[in-house]
Amino acid sequence: MSNILIIKHGSLGDIAQASGAIQDISENHLNDQIHILTTKPYLELFKKNPNIHNVILDKRLSRFNLIYLYLLMKNLKKFKFTKVYDLQNSSRTSFYKNILFPKSGSSEWSSSLTTLPKDIVKEEFDKNPVLDRFAHQLKTSNLTITHTMNPNFSWACSEIDEIKKNYNLEKYILLFPFCSEHLLIKRWPFYNELIQLIKNKYKDEFKIVTAPGPSEIKNSKDFDAEPILLNNKSLNISQLATLIKDSAFVVANDTGPAHMAAHLNSKGITLFGAHTTAHKVSIERENFKAIQVNDLYKLSAEKVFEKLIQKIN
Repeated sequence: MSNILIIKHGSLGDIAQASGAIQDISENHLNDQIHILTTKPYLELFKKNPNIHNVILDKRLSRFNLIYLYLLMKNLKKFKFTKVYDLQNSSRTSFYKNILFPKSGSSEWSSSLTTLPKDIVKEEFDKNPVLDRFAHQLKTSNLTITHTMNPNFSWACSEIDEIKKNYNLEKYILLFPFCSEHLLIKRWPFYNELIQLIKNKYKDEFKIVTAPGPSEIKNSKDFDAEPILLNNKSLNISQLATLIKDSAFVVANDTGPAHMAAHLNSKGITLFGAHTTAHKVSIERENFKAIQVNDLYKLSAEKVFEKLIQKIN
């Protein structure tokens, strides 16, 4: 039995996307121990993943913090990993490789760089859809892939019966009108207009709710939808996953919850402007689709509502 390391720091949407790759790595190493190196927001979440035996915390302190770096590398080296699957593929994880396996190739350290196709530079390779990149990385590492292209994030779910009872949640439409303040280009501005269209057509058939993150609770009051909270705090990731999975429909900006919805097989749509494409981030699934436009301010509530009507039934 060997120790195998997966590296996946985040973000939330990226972790949902990587679920299939993690499952494939585990199923190709059935007789080995699977460890994952991740960051604090996802530490408890990964402890729920049945494909992982041990979760290791990376505080991601500055690389110039030599004491922290020394202690982290010392901790990793004690496991004597025979194989590392770098699913983060960042400059930080490349730096870790230079310390842990300085002269190794893809046989010891699998990353997009060590498995890069011939005659293509990484900048060009990174333009491919994210799930395609994972698939290439794992195939080139001699793994049989079954789940990488079809991630299943349902392992993250937890029981929320009490929350649903408190809010009388039976049939509900879940909206994610939020995004990071430094990524306002992702924000579609017409959620209240959409809410009014839904209420006019469906009356009381669906409850319309949001699930704000910690920094979004105050802003959630700007929308004519009920925010779902637990003791006046945001739901944790596992609770949020179940709320999404059990919804009748999801409408979301291009944020982490949208990727969760896609890989929970939820019905819904996500709204993309010029910041990237739905194809590149591999978000479209059988039940979850994208509306792609050049300018989100020119995407009308009526057009989104039309798509919702088509998909919700």
